[in-house]
Amino acid sequence: MALVLLDINKMKEIIESKIKEVLKNIGINEDISFNVEHPDDLKNGDYSTNVAMSMFPKLISNFTPSDYPIKTEIFGGDKGSSRDFAKFIKLKLEENILSGLDKIEVAGPGFINFYLSREFFVDSVKEILNKGNDWGKNKILKDKKVMVEYTDPNPFKPFHIGHLMANTIGESISRIVEFSGANTIRANYQGDVGPHVAKAIYVILKSKEYLEIGLQNITGSISDKAIWIGECYSKGSNLYDTDENTKKEIEEINKKVYEKSDEKINEIYNWGRKTTLEAFEEIYKLLGTKFDYYFFESEMAKVGEKIVKENVGNVFEESDGAIVFHGENYDKKLHTRVFINSQSLPTYETKEIGLTITKFEKENPDISIITTAIEQAEYMKVVQKAISLIHPELESRMKHITHGMMKLTSGKMSSRKGNIITGESLLRDSMNMIIEKMISREFSVEEKKKIAEVVGVGALKYSILKSSLGSDIIYDQEKSVSFEGDSGPYLQYTAVRANGIFKKSESFNLENRNQIPEEITNFEKLLYQFPEIVKYSYEDFAPHHIAVYLVELASEFNSFYGNTQILKNDNLCAKYHLDLIKAFYQTVKNGLWLLGIEVPEKM
Repeated sequence: MALVLLDINKMKEIIESKIKEVLKNIGINEDISFNVEHPDDLKNGDYSTNVAMSMFPKLISNFTPSDYPIKTEIFGGDKGSSRDFAKFIKLKLEENILSGLDKIEVAGPGFINFYLSREFFVDSVKEILNKGNDWGKNKILKDKKVMVEYTDPNPFKPFHIGHLMANTIGESISRIVEFSGANTIRANYQGDVGPHVAKAIYVILKSKEYLEIGLQNITGSISDKAIWIGECYSKGSNLYDTDENTKKEIEEINKKVYEKSDEKINEIYNWGRKTTLEAFEEIYKLLGTKFDYYFFESEMAKVGEKIVKENVGNVFEESDGAIVFHGENYDKKLHTRVFINSQSLPTYETKEIGLTITKFEKENPDISIITTAIEQAEYMKVVQKAISLIHPELESRMKHITHGMMKLTSGKMSSRKGNIITGESLLRDSMNMIIEKMISREFSVEEKKKIAEVVGVGALKYSILKSSLGSDIIYDQEKSVSFEGDSGPYLQYTAVRANGIFKKSESFNLENRNQIPEEITNFEKLLYQFPEIVKYSYEDFAPHHIAVYLVELASEFNSFYGNTQILKNDNLCAKYHLDLIKAFYQTVKNGLWLLGIEVPEKM
């Protein structure tokens, strides 16, 4: 029996390759389709494949009378079944058994189950400890440049929970891309011009604060000032919807913002823009996000307008004084959108074209990823189709990722109407709830503040990332800050607990306690899967794979620790158990980092 050496990070790929060799040797070279997966119940092996059931019809259809000898070899006679075929594949695989495999079994109608060896799991723990912060990384995007655009708040408007979702998701995707070997560039596109700016300025112009004390003399923190500007926007938006004269005044202000033709409006605009952007920076710092590029609508509008006008008659058409794109002419699923309106002002669509072209001119990324709410999906399809007609080479390099909405029990919230809970207030509430949970803990005030920040932010981020991106989230604040179950604090606390065990062991004598246990636990069976989970998360652009995995892993760790007396003199496997705990801590730390969540030193 020959031995095939193993790369523990590529076990799945190696098993797939060896199965394909068996199929090739009996004449099946095309239309090969089968799965190699982890069974739901790990008692049924560490990997399982449906290849025999999937390929059995193909095998039968390929047989001719001259194939009788091979048919006899496979089935032991004229007739056979997918289970017989599975047994044949098993025997062929065992002729060149993989190192790291303990046994191969056939189950049910033809599943082939693979059981990994004790040596495999020992080696996997060593690899985790050797790789440290690099554990789980892959090279899928080696030598590739990826730009990820996310968050995209608008100055003069509140940083609402939609921006919090976009930031959390975009930051996680950026880290997953980075972990996959890419040179990752983070970008933020902020709407500093448009009707929303004019609505806020209209109310500010008439406000007591502007008329009596002047904007520069308004007291309060940057956050307080930004909140006031957001309230002005909400009032202006309501007036715009209900009063025709106000609507006309706001539209006039909007034109003057673009033209920079009014001194008073310019003063308010510059102050409001600077104030809200500084407030956003405070939130980014709290969230652990640093951007490489800040793009602004005021700059992208000019770029996009030039491109649109240059392509009138080719891609765009004039219609009733506006310039439009008829998406349905290229794809029945698309629709018509206005790119320059009848007032000769560029719309969001035109600015988006300017942004996309600017990104590729500045960095020429191999992939340009944009994250937005799902309600912008159809709009972005039209814009990207228009861009692809101007620059066909960019079509395959643009990736749009959408996410659902975040709701509280009161339902959806709107920054237009003012009935919103801002992203910042949600963060502060989460941190305050963690502070309350630590009242009886003997930490200094400064320690409690730091822990509350790390755990409170982690709780909110995990609540967003634990569900698939297309799903709406009903945010339950009480559950999000729980130290038990499916929550960020639960994972953070479990990681801190594991690290505490390892620190406690520093004075424990490990001499003659380096045996390897015979039993392989489910804890070990999950631990080595982390690189596969990272790979799935990149391929699907789905951080929730990591979140789900970490909770399952933490549960198995707690079960293992509850049933194992590690720091006992009669534990002859203490060294391996401690290495296992350290490997667990490293895996959770790396996994939480991919979710944008920090592990505190204490909890």
